[in-house]
Amino acid sequence: MKTIYFTTFFLAFAASLKAQTFQFKDKFDDAVPILNIATFHMGNTSDANTTQFDEHNTENKRRIHEIAAEIAAFRPTIIVVEDLPENNTVLQEDYLEYLQNPEKKYKNPGEIELLAFEIGRLSGTSKIFGIDYKEGYDYSLYYHLRNKRDDATYERYGALVDASEKKYPEDKMTFRELFKLNNHPQMLDMLININADLLTYVSTKDRNEGADEAAKMYHRNLVMFSNFNKININKNDRIVLLMGGTHTAFFMDFLKRSPKYRPESVLKYIK
Repeated sequence: MKTIYFTTFFLAFAASLKAQTFQFKDKFDDAVPILNIATFHMGNTSDANTTQFDEHNTENKRRIHEIAAEIAAFRPTIIVVEDLPENNTVLQEDYLEYLQNPEKKYKNPGEIELLAFEIGRLSGTSKIFGIDYKEGYDYSLYYHLRNKRDDATYERYGALVDASEKKYPEDKMTFRELFKLNNHPQMLDMLININADLLTYVSTKDRNEGADEAAKMYHRNLVMFSNFNKININKNDRIVLLMGGTHTAFFMDFLKRSPKYRPESVLKYIK
């Protein structure tokens, strides 16, 4: 009888716990809406991973501007890009010149000139800021670290990435398809893995070389988020944040946890 009583009590207690929902308020009432958008670098870049893309092609520009028009429906008041804060004066001047002459030709246009400026023009945005921070980082540590532990996780994950790239080859995708792929949650998680987290499997017996390198990527993005938080933002602002995909991926976590910002998915604006 005691066993039956205890079992019944335990099941009832477990059911009551399952029925409970632990919810608490974690966003300010005036949290600022933000679109955190991933893009590949369209012009010259120092990044190790690049995408083949002719930024001077008229049709490519038209397709980019189609996406810009859809994002502009978000009605941003501030645009933030992957540029150094010390360049903000020049960045603002270049943007104002673009507003006066949208047909302006650039020698090496990138996503800032092709996409960010056009989003701003169509939405009437007056402010644009850069938040980038540079930090040295060894992307290829796994391949030249000697006497590392024999852990196949890094290479096995690389095989998964290769299989995904074969399934969705960039050179066979339209700009719209590639843009949507770059902003897919699984793609963003993959970018954090290949640029940071997978390095925690790379080490020698008594050291943590991979974790030390991964920490640099985390530190770079934390400083970028700190730079972002230095921008004067009020409760009436709406922000478009446009960066390379790895930074977007890190910012997804930062913004989700922040009480100040309310991130929205850019995919709901893209047809």
